Amino acid sequence: MTYTVKELARKMGTTQHTIRFYTDQGLLPCRRDKNNRRVFDEDSVGWLNGLMCLRRCGISIEDIRLYCNLCQEGDAQLGARYEFMLKQRELAYKRLEEAREAADYMEKKVRHYEDILARRIPDDTILAKNSRKEG
Repeated sequence: MTYTVKELARKMGTTQHTIRFYTDQGLLPCRRDKNNRRVFDEDSVGWLNGLMCLRRCGISIEDIRLYCNLCQEGDAQLGARYEFMLKQRELAYKRLEEAREAADYMEKKVRHYEDILARRIPDDTILAKNSRKEG
């Protein structure tokens, strides 16, 4: 099965701009048809899925490029690819913990506002001039 830019974007839930960006950066393999249009196959789908996952993890395009280069070098870089993923996993877990802390804070604030709205406690979130009461 092959896909056009539009079809691949729809299939993967992304934009055509993103597809073109990744191909222009040399990160997403594609071939060209007789009209010079980009054409993608199932290997491209797998690569795009990996690229999108790495980006969702917050990995920079530069680091993704490094990883793709390591992948293209085959088994000779297997250890380096493994080390790359170990590092990225560690960073992903750190971001996950930070996100949990932020979500816990927001949950606490929502409950606090619910108590205020239900008049169980007075509104103590109003900022006075030159002071920051809420935190």
